[in-house]
Amino acid sequence: MSDKIAKKVNIENRRASFEYFFLETFSAGMMLTGTEIKSIRQGKVNLQDAYCLFQGAELFIRNMHISPYTEGTHYNHEPLRDRKLLLTKRELRRLTDKLKDQGLTIIPVRLFTSDRGLAKLEIALAKGKKLYDKRDSIKERDIKRETDRIGY
Repeated sequence: MSDKIAKKVNIENRRASFEYFFLETFSAGMMLTGTEIKSIRQGKVNLQDAYCLFQGAELFIRNMHISPYTEGTHYNHEPLRDRKLLLTKRELRRLTDKLKDQGLTIIPVRLFTSDRGLAKLEIALAKGKKLYDKRDSIKERDIKRETDRIGY
């Protein structure tokens, strides 16, 4: 059983860097239940469609899928429930001020465990890329791949 549970977890939202420009990043804690943290340590998390939103003065993450824990009983968690993010008041105020700008959003970039074993979520204040920006990033990625292949 212990071989399935990882000490360090590092789950990235790879699609986010393709869809958005990151302006600023924050590290936030999360309010989780017991079966959720066990599923996270097994690596059964999907950040693909997740996004953050304010409800009142609190920040929540929505559409982050944490699979039900396999050993859980009827106390198992709901996979897509909203989870509260824990940030300082200064960080929350800064995010609300920045969100008033047109076209900015808050998206999860990476889910990891800290040295103390706590689940942390790296979120980014982001601006969506246009189609031509995505083409540029594809072109840069292909050029880098070719130069690595040649050996420069």
